[in-house]
Amino acid sequence: MRMRARPSKAMWTTIILYGAGLAVGALALQWLEYSYLARVYPVAIYVGLVALAFTALGIWLGARLFRRPATKGLPFDGNPQAVASLGVSTRELEVLGLIAAGQSNKQIAASLAVSPNTVKTHVGRLYDKLDVSRRTEAVMRARELGLIR
Repeated sequence: MRMRARPSKAMWTTIILYGAGLAVGALALQWLEYSYLARVYPVAIYVGLVALAFTALGIWLGARLFRRPATKGLPFDGNPQAVASLGVSTRELEVLGLIAAGQSNKQIAASLAVSPNTVKTHVGRLYDKLDVSRRTEAVMRARELGLIR
């Protein structure tokens, strides 16, 4: 087996110089193209720059004005009065939270280590207590009452 020789310092210098030369050439060509386009389409370029500035401003303002308060790390105790008045059990609150997370009955059963029929029973009781007929309605109603985030 024949071993290849490592490139010498002079070879690396040549490679770097060629690369730098190509980069400078590409930059010059891009500048010439920009100069041409700036003379031919000045209004379009300025309109585009203004649109870009307003887009950035809109994103920044939207992020500042509609920022949600930081709730990470803070304990969520829900609405104990609503829980007591509706008679929702701790297990039903767990099921409700998993429904809000988008889990199916089988997934909820697996994560709580119960049978799918038990989950169906909990879901049915939640529907009765929240006076709803669908999962999405149950989640919306629970959020209105402050039972879940």
